[in-house]
Amino acid sequence: MKFHVTILLSALVGLTLPSCMMTSSSSQEVVEQAALPEPPKPEFVNPFPPGTYDHFRAQPDYQKTYNIYRNNDLLSTMTKDSAQLVINLTDQRAQLLSDGQVALDYPVSSGKSSHPTPPGEYKILEKIVDKRSNAYGRIVDANGNVVNSDADSRKDKVPPGGKFIGASMPYWMRMTWTGIGHHVGRVPRYPASHACIRGVKSIMPTVYSKVKIGTPVSVVR
Repeated sequence: MKFHVTILLSALVGLTLPSCMMTSSSSQEVVEQAALPEPPKPEFVNPFPPGTYDHFRAQPDYQKTYNIYRNNDLLSTMTKDSAQLVINLTDQRAQLLSDGQVALDYPVSSGKSSHPTPPGEYKILEKIVDKRSNAYGRIVDANGNVVNSDADSRKDKVPPGGKFIGASMPYWMRMTWTGIGHHVGRVPRYPASHACIRGVKSIMPTVYSKVKIGTPVSVVR
């Protein structure tokens, strides 16, 4: 009886041993594979000459950067008759063109999803250096305390003794008679306005000086 039990145990050990050995080997292979270093990421090489507009636009961070492209030669020779503005809603950037060539490329912030900037062909209808919004701004109480920092004058009530203060929109360039224009404002790298196109304050005086009433503006995606 003991003899048969010994043989049976030996057989069972013989059957299970290879399985254990294979599991150990398989685990070792997984560990070794996980320990392999990741291949290096390919380094970006800009194919265009430094200083050119193509080089500026080809940079990987083009859509996120606050950098501004400036062609001083074009800016110094362009006339208001040669100017055109292009607003790119996808890139959240604008280009000031002189006879079709890019003189400036700068960051902008267009309308957020609840107040989108409609694509289309427009013209500059009005220019005002120091402009305040008639619709959007803040409401203060009689003591001057802000009670609504994102007020709409058409819907929000002003408390007794308080007043509505329209948002400042310096270097205003009107594009529609329904309130859409291009002006200085906060420029996060995403759409954030009430349909206007905001530009950074460092460049908007230059843009303003180069366009006239009637300058074409293309809003594209």
